[in-house]
Amino acid sequence: MTSIFLYGTLRHAPLLELVSGQSLEFLDPVPARLSGYRVAEVEGQGFPLIEEHHGASCEGVLLRDVRDAVAARLNFYELGFGYDLRDVTVETDSGPVVAMAYFPRPGLWRAGADWRLDKWSGECWPVAKHAAREMMEYFGKCSPGEVADRHDMILVRAGARARAEAHPAPATLRCGIGRECVEKAAAEISHAGFFLMRVYRLRHPLFSGGMSEWISREVFISGDAALVLPYDPVRDRVMLIEQFRMGPYARGDGLPWLLEPIAGRIEAGEGAELTARREAVEEAGLRMGNLERIGAFYASPGNSSEYFNCFVGLTDLPDDAAGHGGAEEEQEDIRSHLLPFDEAITLMESGEANVAPLVLMLLWLQRERPRLRVAATDQPIA
Repeated sequence: MTSIFLYGTLRHAPLLELVSGQSLEFLDPVPARLSGYRVAEVEGQGFPLIEEHHGASCEGVLLRDVRDAVAARLNFYELGFGYDLRDVTVETDSGPVVAMAYFPRPGLWRAGADWRLDKWSGECWPVAKHAAREMMEYFGKCSPGEVADRHDMILVRAGARARAEAHPAPATLRCGIGRECVEKAAAEISHAGFFLMRVYRLRHPLFSGGMSEWISREVFISGDAALVLPYDPVRDRVMLIEQFRMGPYARGDGLPWLLEPIAGRIEAGEGAELTARREAVEEAGLRMGNLERIGAFYASPGNSSEYFNCFVGLTDLPDDAAGHGGAEEEQEDIRSHLLPFDEAITLMESGEANVAPLVLMLLWLQRERPRLRVAATDQPIA
């Protein structure tokens, strides 16, 4: 057994309990200090790193005589992200103690301002707790490096859960029964890659009273997405993008290239509007003006957690606005099309525009188009 000094996010008691699999009473952390070091934010990231700093004192907690099973869980959580263990001597109220601490590999990140646990726990914990839960589900099944490779998508899914908790939709007509009334026996991961499949075994309250039978259901676990339909109200034209899609291909569709709005995953800590603007630049080279919010909804609630936030983006669409785009690192190959609004409606009516969010967005724009055109030209539409 060894002692471990924790200076960063693992000082947060709920995270430490989640990652270690032990209660705080069992772990018995004690305050400790490491002289000559400071804890800094990683520039552009917000998570902490430790670096030498003359005259500074790094505050943390010491776990004494950590059992091998607990140390293995802590190492699994930390070591895949470019950290290594190093011997340090920390000061405690009962004297100096030799311990191990997680240090980033030299040159891996750039240090920014001082990192603060209270700031992190207030701003980042709502997402971090869900990310940590998924990460620790892989303990004993994957290497730390494999989990680190999946971390971006883990954060996307964690961000979706945090938003679902913080912003529930109204329940005026719905029954209003909360998820706490659902009895869950299991929620096992059946596939974990870029996407996640989870098998739930549960039962739920019935409208007639009592509980349902125990049921087993597979669910596709995705993140939230932001979608934007670019519209030029002066020229009265829209932009649609076209790309290859796996869903139609897997269904056997002979033409698996689809017409769609611009869309992308909402990253953890990113708002839907910011995502819509970012994706418009990445996929079509467009800078959006006002974003008209259409609404937010589930795409296929019977088998998927995917949740769409939809906008019409007002922008300038000159004749040369169409072209090719997409993020190379995501293997995106995107072609954009400019067309008059009435032609877009014709594509919807013929069935060529057969993606549900696009149909919904075009119908919304059909209703709101007179208002948007009047506002853009400051004169009534003939």
